[in-house]
Amino acid sequence: MKTSTLHIAFLFTLITGGLSWSQSSIKEVLTKYNKGNIPYMSVASLNEKVNEVTILDARELNEFKVSHLKNSIFVGYKNFHINEVIKQLPNKSEQIVVYCSVGVRSEEIANKLKIAGYTNVQNLYGGIFEWKNNDYPVYNANNIKTDSVHAYSKQWRKYLLKGIKVY
Repeated sequence: MKTSTLHIAFLFTLITGGLSWSQSSIKEVLTKYNKGNIPYMSVASLNEKVNEVTILDARELNEFKVSHLKNSIFVGYKNFHINEVIKQLPNKSEQIVVYCSVGVRSEEIANKLKIAGYTNVQNLYGGIFEWKNNDYPVYNANNIKTDSVHAYSKQWRKYLLKGIKVY
């Protein structure tokens, strides 16, 4: 009898959505995948100082070409080379904000910058998805405003609430 009650409770929980097999919010994704050793900057804070900080895009080139933050510097993820960044950004105390789709890959790149001696590095909370979700502009390969945003994958697209999803 006790076992049957547990089985019924478990099935009820599954049916009503009490157990989640995937993250339902950007916050849950960041909590699950990130270590939290790089401070976050909110999209609102970045928007206020967008012309005062160096912004690095830690996605793949095809993602960057579809959509990126204005004046961001493409550094990539799979083919990230810290020596190239050091050549381009020799001042290791300048304020740098790194972003990707939601903030997971960018934390890894930000950690590499930190290890290389950069002292003022932040991760954009929610990445380009949160940026677009808050109606801030993104730009295409020709630096023209676009509503298209590279959604990374069909699995991750649910976190992009605004714009045209491109793969």
